[in-house]
Amino acid sequence: MEPEENSNASQIVGSNIDNLYSAIDRDNVHGLNLTIPEDAKETVKPWDERESTEKFAESNVDDQLVIHVPFAQNVRVKSVLLKLGRGAATPRRLRIYANRANIIDFSEAEDVQPSLDISLLEGETSVTEYPLRQAAFASTNSLSLFFISLRSHIICRSDFHVQSDAVGEERTRIYYIGFKGETRNVRREGSSKLEIPAANAADASLTDRLKESGAAQQPTAK
Repeated sequence: MEPEENSNASQIVGSNIDNLYSAIDRDNVHGLNLTIPEDAKETVKPWDERESTEKFAESNVDDQLVIHVPFAQNVRVKSVLLKLGRGAATPRRLRIYANRANIIDFSEAEDVQPSLDISLLEGETSVTEYPLRQAAFASTNSLSLFFISLRSHIICRSDFHVQSDAVGEERTRIYYIGFKGETRNVRREGSSKLEIPAANAADASLTDRLKESGAAQQPTAK
């Protein structure tokens, strides 16, 4: 069974604290099933443009799309921030796949278990935050975001039918994708080469200095 989490989503109160925009490898953000493939990176915007609706990514032949977001360094992702299309253009679910070398395609998504599967809020007009709170995102180098709307589809499998949970035009629109968390830089300087640095005279304890002084004063046998 796929993991599922009813996220305590909330609207953002205009804070740029812990925003991971600068850690995203924006030039290599790409997507699947987009009307204009290059629009995938248009969803990754600076914080002060998060509410803008001028640029967006929209699905092409149906209401599902995938956007792959690589990071320039390992990060700990605490939440995902989304501004979605309204009405019929709103996706209903989001499946997140962490640390994949390449974007997950639609056939793989049916067989690969996501790191997280969450329900998205409907009717929100502002950027909404979805906390992740899972160890799977503690050291992350990429995220594939699979948006699912399931509008006007009837999925036929053998002798049964599954009716979709929405109706409307078969398009999904994403205005903004952002993340909150922290970078996990590996420091390779300083004590990485010498884990236990030698103590200098100022750092040595009083007892050690007295021992060294006493040894220096002992006469040498002739």
